[in-house]
Amino acid sequence: MNMPDAYIIERLTPQLGRGEACAVARWIAEEDLTGWDKNALIRRILLHEPLQYIFGHTDWRGLRLEVSPATLIPRPETAELADALRRVSISRPLRVLDIGTGTGCLAIALQQDHPDWEVWACDISEEALAVAKRNAQACHANVHFFQTDILSPCPLQAMTAPTGEQLCFDIIVSNPPYICEEEQSQMEDNVLNYEPHLALFVPDNDPLLFYRRIAQLEVGQTMVAFEINERFGAETAAMLRDNGYRNIQIKQDICGKDRIVLAECSSN
Repeated sequence: MNMPDAYIIERLTPQLGRGEACAVARWIAEEDLTGWDKNALIRRILLHEPLQYIFGHTDWRGLRLEVSPATLIPRPETAELADALRRVSISRPLRVLDIGTGTGCLAIALQQDHPDWEVWACDISEEALAVAKRNAQACHANVHFFQTDILSPCPLQAMTAPTGEQLCFDIIVSNPPYICEEEQSQMEDNVLNYEPHLALFVPDNDPLLFYRRIAQLEVGQTMVAFEINERFGAETAAMLRDNGYRNIQIKQDICGKDRIVLAECSSN
C-alpha cells in the first residue's frame, strides 16, 4: 500500500476533517497520478465531487466497475439486493431482467453468482448502457443489454428471442429512481450536485411510479425484487398485493432501514 500524501491531507483537513482527509488521501495513494495536477484534484474534492467520478471507477462487491456522471455510484444497499437474490433456491436456470441497470452492477453480479442464468438488462440512458456494456465485458459477464423507457406504453415490445417470440422472465429486479423531489434538501452535495437526477428522483405525488409500472408488466415473471426508499416499505408491499403478488417480504439493510422488497406473482 502506498503512503498517503501529507500535502493532500493538509489541504483537505480544514474542510473535511482529519479522519475523512486521511481516508481520501489513502484512496488517492492507490491511483496513478501521472499527468494529474494535484491542486486541481484537491479543488475538485473540496467541491464535493465524488472520487469515483474523478477517477472513473469504484470497487463494489468485489468488482472493479467503471462509473461516469451518467450512472449512479453503486451502493452497499444494492449489493444487499444482489445477496438476497443469491440465496434464491431454484434448481433450474432462470431468465432475469434488470430494469434501470446503470453501471450494470446488479446484472453482472447476478450473472456471476448464477452462471446458468440468462441475464438481460435495460436502461433509458444510452450513456449508462455504454458504461454497463464495458463493465460486463471487463468482468467477463454475459449480459444482454438494450435501451428502453420502462414508462413507455410497450417498453419490452422490441425485445425478442432469437426465434422471434416475446421473451418471458422468471425474475425482474430493479433499483429504480425512488427519492422524492422534496427530499433534495436533505441530500449531500456529493450526490445532489453530481449523480444523475434521472436515476435518482421521482415525483412527490407518485413515489411508487416505477415499482407499479414494473409490477404490472406481463412478461411471465414469478418474482420481483426491488431496492426501495426506506419511507415506503409498507406502501410498496400494499401496491404489490393489490397487483396480485404474494409472499411479500420487506428486508432491512445493514442500518436497519426498509430497503429490499421481494414478492412472488400469485398467477404463477
